[in-house]
Order: sequence, then C-alpha cells, then structure tokens
Amino acid sequence: MPATSSLQVPSSANAAELAARKICVIIPTYNNAATLATVLEQVQAYCGHVYVVNDGSTDGTSEILTRYPTITVISYPHNVGKGWALRQGFAAAVNDGFDYAITLDSDGQHFAQDIPALVATLVQTGPCLIIGARNMQQEGVPRKSSFGNKFSNFWFWFETGYEVPDTQSGYRLYPIRELQHLRFITRKFEFEIEVIVRAAWQGIRVASTPVSVYYAIGKERITHFRPFADFTRISLLNTVLVTLRIVYQLPRAGLRKLLDKRGKVKA
Repeated sequence: MPATSSLQVPSSANAAELAARKICVIIPTYNNAATLATVLEQVQAYCGHVYVVNDGSTDGTSEILTRYPTITVISYPHNVGKGWALRQGFAAAVNDGFDYAITLDSDGQHFAQDIPALVATLVQTGPCLIIGARNMQQEGVPRKSSFGNKFSNFWFWFETGYEVPDTQSGYRLYPIRELQHLRFITRKFEFEIEVIVRAAWQGIRVASTPVSVYYAIGKERITHFRPFADFTRISLLNTVLVTLRIVYQLPRAGLRKLLDKRGKVKA
C-alpha cells in the first residue's frame, strides 16, 4: 500500500463523531500480514472502535494483532470466507451497541482517509447502506475486475430495480442493526452481493459515494478471490435471487402497494 501525504495523525474529532453516531469499523482479514499493520494504524486515525475478524489466517496475522490491545479481535481456527467474517463482525458490533459498521479490506486496497466521506453521506442521506464506489476506469484496474463489476451491477439492477456504480466494492457503511434480523445463505465473497440485494428488498436505501482505490502491481497484489470458483458461486447466487425476485419479492411488493392504496381510500 503506497504512502499518502493526505493521511493525518489520529483525530479525536473523527473518533468522537463516529462514536456519537454509533459507528465502528470492521476489517475481515485472511493472510494479509504484509499490509494489515499499516491498514490498522491508518484506520485508528479515524475510529476508536475497530473490530478485526481473523478468518483462519495461517501467516503472521495473529502475532500482528497482539500489538493492538485496543482493537477487538474475533478469531477462529479455519478459513470460512469473507461473508462469514463480516457476519461475525456485524453480530459482535450490534451486541456492543453499534448501529453502523464501516467495512474495508486488509490488503491495502482501501484508504482510511475515505471514512469521513462515508460518514458525510450517511449524515446527508439518512439511514442507508453506503457503498464506496471505486473509479473502475482508472489506470491499473485489472480488466477482469472492471468486467466483473459491470456484470454484477447489471444483476443488482435486475434484482432490485436500482442502479449503483459499484456493487463489488468491499468499502461500505452498513446499517447493521437494521440487517440483524435477516437470515443470509452465503459465507464467501458472494455475501457482498446478497447483503445489498436483501437490504434493498427490505426497503433499505442503497447509496454510493466515491472512494479511492489502489491495485498493487503484479506479485505485490494478494487476492483470495478465485475467478472460476467464486464467479460460479456468484452466478448461482444471482440465479437464486432472480428466482426469489420473480416468485416472491415482486408479488409481495405489489400486494403491499395494493393494501396501501386501499388504506388511503378508506381513510
């Protein structure tokens, strides 16, 4: 992750605002020991309540986490998947009294300096799920990532009727208290698709705000996304979601509108 001069020393004002709005940060991590410490130090400049979910890492992650006694660590011995890690973080944060959670990756792709932008969007729009939209046209973005994002954006629109510019970004602000009663079926990368679709179906607004992104060059970049296996999982999930949209969600939404109209007429 490159150094950036715009990052500031720890700001009590930033931390105080997030605390007042009951916002924490959740960082799922799996074998990103090379970048984890830098990410944690930068995030702590903006938030005093940080959860790290160690998703069965086998590198030096556990040792690194011992250097940060103020961070809440959730660990389990075997890798399950990013979706499961996020779900464990959400549950812990809700239990501790938080209403919102900002999530970002531990591979150095995201910048902590964008945290205030997510919070500002929340203040402006009110309760919602906010996705940090990357500029997928910038130099260095892998072609397969750009294509995958367009593919995902299309299916999100088809399944919800809403358009957003970046459905695959892991940099998000979740209304975790509003999501706590939903029952999710996915545990890996595809969870990040399921959660925004299910949130939209529940009437939760899905908004976006621009964020920066860094893609390491060549072997510097560590990704655990498996193109064939994970793309297949995402495709199967979209098949399920489209089916649910047609046979359940659309009829239910239509019935609600009909009942609302009847109620207004009677009133």
